[in-house]
Amino acid sequence: MRIGLPWVLLLIALAVWLAASYGLRYGFMEDPQWVGACAAQAERWECALRSNLGWLIHFRVMGWAALITSVIAFCVPARLGAALAVLALLFGLPALALYNASLAVFAVVIAGLRLVRMRKVN
Repeated sequence: MRIGLPWVLLLIALAVWLAASYGLRYGFMEDPQWVGACAAQAERWECALRSNLGWLIHFRVMGWAALITSVIAFCVPARLGAALAVLALLFGLPALALYNASLAVFAVVIAGLRLVRMRKVN
């Protein structure tokens, strides 16, 4: 079974995206330097960004977006469904890294199954 260049590039891009998500988690959200800086100066733009990202995590926005997108992608035929599955992975991988694993794990599996189904048809 040969894997084409677009699939390899997609896997590399998703791996880089996942690494960037973990970098955001450990380098920005959990870093004691930023926790202390934002406790002292909450008006900084970095602290506002960190706060808004915290609200997105709290309300599980990325997890729900990934899950809804992956279910829609599973039902939509042809290339549009595959594109929606990639979009679901782009939502789901950061959700896995940023504390939304309970929703994102299902979204990533559904989107992955959709992409495998697309690969099998071609």
